[in-house]
Amino acid sequence: MEMLHGLIVITFVHLLAAASPGPDFVLVTQQTLSHGRRVGLLCSLGIALGLSIHIVYSAFGLAAVIANSAQALWAIKLLGGAYLLYLGIKGLRSRPALSEAGVAAGSVSALPRSAWRTVGAGFLCNALNPKAPIYFVALFTIVLSPAMPLYQIAIYGVWIMLLQLGWFSAVALLLSTPRIQRAFQRGSHWIDRVLGAAMIALGIKVLMTRVSS
Repeated sequence: MEMLHGLIVITFVHLLAAASPGPDFVLVTQQTLSHGRRVGLLCSLGIALGLSIHIVYSAFGLAAVIANSAQALWAIKLLGGAYLLYLGIKGLRSRPALSEAGVAAGSVSALPRSAWRTVGAGFLCNALNPKAPIYFVALFTIVLSPAMPLYQIAIYGVWIMLLQLGWFSAVALLLSTPRIQRAFQRGSHWIDRVLGAAMIALGIKVLMTRVSS
């Protein structure tokens, strides 16, 4: 398969996957509405960087091993489900802001947030997604071949990360527009709690999903 054809296929498939509701989408939405554009973009960057884990092990053929190993999938499910529960509980504990005055558009939270912690939260949310190994087995099976040079695999991987970053950055920019921020600002703690409950539901779903050997 020619590289251009492969890039077109990856673009179509991965954008559909990124746009589907899941932990990454919930996290970016919650962080952007609660803390503004900067945090949403940093979280998007972390999610895109988290893809590097899946891309590397897929390129070396480990995705197929993980996808077909009940023990490996179960370990990933435990870690991923527990992390989603942790994020959900943090959302449920959200409290109303002490003051809504003087909050600039695109920066809802008056409290400084560590850029590394925000990027790290996005990274872990994506890297611990138990559905990722199966997804990447399917995706890379479509475009990869044993004879494909390493540089081409690297180009595909970087392109997937750019697609992920572009999509979630667009989500963060949309949700951080002044009109939307003003609409959600007063009830931001309730939004945190609703999205936290959604994250907990996703975590429970991950933990309760049966792993077939």
